[in-house]
Amino acid sequence: MLRFIGRRLLVAIPTLFLVVTVAFFMMRAAPGSPFDLDRKLSPEIEQNVKAKYGLDKPLHEQYVNYLADAVRGDFGPSLKYRDKTVLQILKENYPVSLRIGGYAIILASIIGVALGVLAALRQNRPADYGVMTVAILGVCIPTFVTAPVLILFFASKLQLLPNGGWNNGAIQNLILPVIVLALPQIAIISRLTRAGMVEVLHSNYVRTARAKGLPEHRIVTKHALRAALLPLVSYLGPACAGLLTGSLVVEQIFNLPGLGKFFVISAMQRDYTVVMGMVIFYAALILVLNLIADLLYAALDPRVKLA
Repeated sequence: MLRFIGRRLLVAIPTLFLVVTVAFFMMRAAPGSPFDLDRKLSPEIEQNVKAKYGLDKPLHEQYVNYLADAVRGDFGPSLKYRDKTVLQILKENYPVSLRIGGYAIILASIIGVALGVLAALRQNRPADYGVMTVAILGVCIPTFVTAPVLILFFASKLQLLPNGGWNNGAIQNLILPVIVLALPQIAIISRLTRAGMVEVLHSNYVRTARAKGLPEHRIVTKHALRAALLPLVSYLGPACAGLLTGSLVVEQIFNLPGLGKFFVISAMQRDYTVVMGMVIFYAALILVLNLIADLLYAALDPRVKLA
């Protein structure tokens, strides 16, 4: 296992290098600069500001300097929030996305797996059709539709929950954003679980277990479910990364100070260093979560060997 983890980490290095390179030159190729939205600066002052941040140097030299700093863990200062560094921005905003995304993926996994198992055990029956109908609706209806509807019903009409805001992470402020983020994932996870369960329930070793007279609940929990979750494990790696880094739509609608909202604002403002720092953070998170997913896959399937 250690050799496998070591190889994956070695592969991660050139992957991160490629991500950083593509993101760096794409950001520089985009029209505009970090100072276009500021008040009009004289050419002399603008040149001095660019010199301060190293933007007056040739592009290849800026690239080499950025790589050297990034290797040391220094992503530089923000070009728009000039009293903060990129690392400070990440530390301040990531906990919001982490809590919302973490709760959403836990909720989606529990409900999605339960619905998927129920649909598979009641295949081609009303329960199965009902779960799949809900799953299709969950995939098709975007979050910018479900979020306002839930706010209108639970916040405006029933006045049970606040319509937005962070409020230091109070539980009542988390309920609606978490539900909105979880709904599409519940739909996807239930479909993946159902497909895996249907296939496993028709396998030879499940038929053998039934022929031996094992109780149905034991067949499902100890034999079928473990194999049925394999496709889900592969999906959860990038899905967790997407939820943990926040959703622009959800954070914008509920006015949450998370990474998703901050990322898009920084991209629009051409805040190069903040965008680059978030891209590196997101890429590293995907690589780590995919590694964890592979390890879980091997733990669930004894046929997979980590050499």
